Amino acid sequence: MTSSFSTADLVDEHGDKLQVCDTQFRQFGKHRIFTGPVRTVSCYQDNGLLRELLRTPGEGAVLVIDGGGSLHAALTGDLIAGSAVENGWAGLVINGAVRDSAQLADMAIGIKALGTNPRKSSKAGVGAIDVPVGFGGITFRPGDLLYADDDGVALLPSSS
Repeated sequence: MTSSFSTADLVDEHGDKLQVCDTQFRQFGKHRIFTGPVRTVSCYQDNGLLRELLRTPGEGAVLVIDGGGSLHAALTGDLIAGSAVENGWAGLVINGAVRDSAQLADMAIGIKALGTNPRKSSKAGVGAIDVPVGFGGITFRPGDLLYADDDGVALLPSSS
């Protein structure tokens, strides 16, 4: 879902309960501000699992994709992001690359990623869904609440 909030204001409000990701992402989707409960995928240069997951109802969740920081191949492009939009996902946070960036900019979803690469990833389905994934100094767990805006990505753990 999209909202009106500021991650800076959330840090001021929640203090140390709110974790902030140190990874410097670029914006790719049309929604520059997005929030939702976390779902996760761990994969490396293989988008088979996330492609299948994004074809299921997102119910306003944000999919956090740990691609190991690889920029060698894109984990998401316009077709996979289109599935996410059609199925009600609020956003994607990708520790990896995307492709079709011009098309992603017009899609009604939040997308943050490290960069771009026109190369396709493999589609073997190697990886894991809904497991803790860590990057940028924090661990993302299914059910945590993620907030993203132009200042970055913040996480309110579900145990808070």
